Amino acid sequence: MAFNIQDFITKQVASAVTGVEVPSQAKNTVLNGLSDSIFGSLTQTATKPGGIDVIKGLLTGASPAATSPVTALASNLFTKNILSSLNLGGGTGSALTGLIPGIMGKLGGILKDQDGDGDVDFNDILITLGVGGKKAGGSSAAGSILGSAAKGILGSILGKK
Repeated sequence: MAFNIQDFITKQVASAVTGVEVPSQAKNTVLNGLSDSIFGSLTQTATKPGGIDVIKGLLTGASPAATSPVTALASNLFTKNILSSLNLGGGTGSALTGLIPGIMGKLGGILKDQDGDGDVDFNDILITLGVGGKKAGGSSAAGSILGSAAKGILGSILGKK
Protein backbone atom coordinates (compact mmCIF):
# COMPACT_ATOMS: atom_id res chain seq x y z
CA MET A 1 0.00 0.00 0.00
CA ALA A 2 1.31 3.44 -0.91
CA PHE A 3 2.21 6.00 1.72
CA ASN A 4 -0.56 8.53 2.30
CA ILE A 5 0.51 11.71 4.07
CA GLN A 6 -3.05 12.63 5.03
CA ASP A 7 -3.49 9.29 6.81
CA PHE A 8 -0.10 9.72 8.46
CA ILE A 9 -1.03 13.21 9.71
CA THR A 10 -4.42 11.99 10.95
CA LYS A 11 -2.77 9.17 12.94
CA GLN A 12 -0.17 11.53 14.42
CA VAL A 13 -2.89 14.02 15.42
CA ALA A 14 -5.03 11.33 17.05
CA SER A 15 -2.03 10.07 19.01
CA ALA A 16 -0.97 13.57 20.14
CA VAL A 17 -4.45 14.70 21.20
CA THR A 18 -4.84 11.82 23.67
CA GLY A 19 -2.72 13.85 26.10
CA VAL A 20 -5.11 16.83 26.09
CA GLU A 21 -8.51 16.84 27.76
CA VAL A 22 -10.96 17.82 25.00
CA PRO A 23 -14.72 17.82 25.58
CA SER A 24 -16.30 14.87 23.77
CA GLN A 25 -18.60 17.10 21.69
CA ALA A 26 -15.54 18.95 20.31
CA LYS A 27 -13.21 15.96 19.82
CA ASN A 28 -13.97 15.28 16.13
CA THR A 29 -13.82 18.98 15.29
CA VAL A 30 -10.44 19.25 16.99
CA LEU A 31 -9.03 16.11 15.34
CA ASN A 32 -10.24 17.08 11.87
CA GLY A 33 -9.25 20.71 12.41
CA LEU A 34 -5.68 19.86 13.41
CA SER A 35 -5.29 17.43 10.49
CA ASP A 36 -6.78 19.87 7.99
CA SER A 37 -4.68 22.76 9.30
CA ILE A 38 -1.45 20.78 9.00
CA PHE A 39 -2.23 19.45 5.53
CA GLY A 40 -3.52 22.90 4.50
CA SER A 41 -0.28 24.52 5.63
CA LEU A 42 1.68 22.12 3.43
CA THR A 43 -0.47 22.73 0.35
CA GLN A 44 -0.59 26.51 0.87
CA THR A 45 3.18 26.67 1.36
CA ALA A 46 3.68 24.68 -1.83
CA THR A 47 2.00 27.42 -3.84
CA LYS A 48 4.26 30.20 -2.52
CA PRO A 49 7.59 31.20 -4.05
CA GLY A 50 10.28 29.08 -2.40
CA GLY A 51 7.61 26.94 -0.77
CA ILE A 52 8.76 23.69 -2.35
CA ASP A 53 12.20 24.13 -0.80
CA VAL A 54 10.63 24.89 2.59
CA ILE A 55 8.52 21.73 2.39
CA LYS A 56 11.47 19.71 1.16
CA GLY A 57 13.52 20.89 4.15
CA LEU A 58 10.74 20.02 6.58
CA LEU A 59 9.88 16.62 5.11
CA THR A 60 13.50 15.49 4.71
CA GLY A 61 14.29 16.55 8.26
CA ALA A 62 16.84 19.15 7.14
CA SER A 63 14.84 22.02 8.72
CA PRO A 64 13.53 21.93 12.30
CA ALA A 65 9.74 21.77 12.51
CA ALA A 66 9.58 24.10 15.53
CA THR A 67 10.90 27.05 13.50
CA SER A 68 9.37 26.17 10.14
CA PRO A 69 6.99 28.66 8.50
CA VAL A 70 4.84 25.63 7.62
CA THR A 71 4.38 24.93 11.34
CA ALA A 72 3.57 28.58 12.03
CA LEU A 73 0.98 28.57 9.24
CA ALA A 74 -0.61 25.35 10.58
CA SER A 75 -0.90 26.95 14.03
CA ASN A 76 -2.45 30.10 12.56
CA LEU A 77 -4.94 28.10 10.47
CA PHE A 78 -5.96 25.99 13.46
CA THR A 79 -6.37 29.01 15.73
CA LYS A 80 -8.31 31.04 13.17
CA ASN A 81 -10.49 28.31 11.67
CA ILE A 82 -11.10 25.96 14.60
CA LEU A 83 -10.21 27.28 18.04
CA SER A 84 -11.89 30.64 17.49
CA SER A 85 -15.26 28.91 17.12
CA LEU A 86 -14.98 26.23 19.84
CA ASN A 87 -14.63 28.29 23.02
CA LEU A 88 -12.50 25.63 24.73
CA GLY A 89 -10.69 28.03 27.02
CA GLY A 90 -7.17 29.35 26.80
CA GLY A 91 -5.46 26.44 28.50
CA THR A 92 -6.94 23.77 26.26
CA GLY A 93 -6.50 25.91 23.14
CA SER A 94 -2.85 26.56 23.98
CA ALA A 95 -2.26 22.89 24.71
CA LEU A 96 -3.77 21.89 21.36
CA THR A 97 -1.86 24.52 19.39
CA GLY A 98 1.27 23.45 21.24
CA LEU A 99 0.91 19.95 19.77
CA ILE A 100 1.44 21.20 16.21
CA PRO A 101 5.27 21.53 16.28
CA GLY A 102 5.56 17.97 17.62
CA ILE A 103 3.21 16.60 14.98
CA MET A 104 5.07 18.51 12.27
CA GLY A 105 8.34 17.11 13.64
CA LYS A 106 7.05 13.59 12.95
CA LEU A 107 6.90 14.54 9.26
CA GLY A 108 10.68 15.00 9.19
CA GLY A 109 12.34 12.23 7.25
CA ILE A 110 9.25 11.03 5.38
CA LEU A 111 10.36 12.56 2.09
CA LYS A 112 12.64 10.19 0.27
CA ASP A 113 13.37 9.29 -3.33
CA GLN A 114 10.11 7.67 -4.39
CA ASP A 115 10.44 7.77 -8.14
CA GLY A 116 13.74 5.88 -8.34
CA ASP A 117 15.79 8.65 -9.97
CA GLY A 118 18.31 8.90 -7.12
CA ASP A 119 17.34 12.29 -5.71
CA VAL A 120 14.58 14.03 -3.78
CA ASP A 121 12.82 16.43 -6.10
CA PHE A 122 9.50 17.95 -7.17
CA ASN A 123 8.12 14.61 -8.34
CA ASP A 124 8.93 12.97 -4.98
CA ILE A 125 7.08 15.76 -3.15
CA LEU A 126 4.01 15.22 -5.35
CA ILE A 127 4.10 11.47 -4.69
CA THR A 128 4.61 11.95 -0.92
CA LEU A 129 1.79 14.47 -0.65
CA GLY A 130 -0.39 12.04 -2.58
CA VAL A 131 -1.27 14.64 -5.19
CA GLY A 132 0.51 13.39 -8.29
CA GLY A 133 3.86 12.47 -9.72
CA LYS A 134 5.10 9.37 -11.50
CA LYS A 135 6.57 6.50 -9.55
CA ALA A 136 9.40 4.31 -10.75
CA GLY A 137 8.20 2.33 -13.74
CA GLY A 138 5.99 5.16 -15.00
CA SER A 139 2.83 4.55 -12.96
CA SER A 140 1.02 7.74 -12.05
CA ALA A 141 0.28 8.56 -8.42
CA ALA A 142 -2.26 11.22 -9.39
CA GLY A 143 -5.92 10.50 -9.34
CA SER A 144 -7.83 13.26 -7.69
CA ILE A 145 -9.00 16.74 -8.56
CA LEU A 146 -6.72 18.00 -5.77
CA GLY A 147 -3.83 16.15 -7.35
CA SER A 148 -4.44 17.70 -10.75
CA ALA A 149 -4.85 21.17 -9.29
CA ALA A 150 -1.76 20.87 -7.10
CA LYS A 151 0.31 19.51 -9.95
CA GLY A 152 -0.83 22.39 -12.17
CA ILE A 153 -0.11 25.03 -9.51
CA LEU A 154 3.21 23.55 -8.44
CA GLY A 155 4.20 22.87 -12.01
CA SER A 156 3.55 26.44 -13.09
CA ILE A 157 5.55 27.75 -10.13
CA LEU A 158 8.47 25.45 -10.90
CA GLY A 159 8.12 25.59 -14.67
CA LYS A 160 7.35 21.86 -14.89
CA LYS A 161 4.50 20.02 -16.60
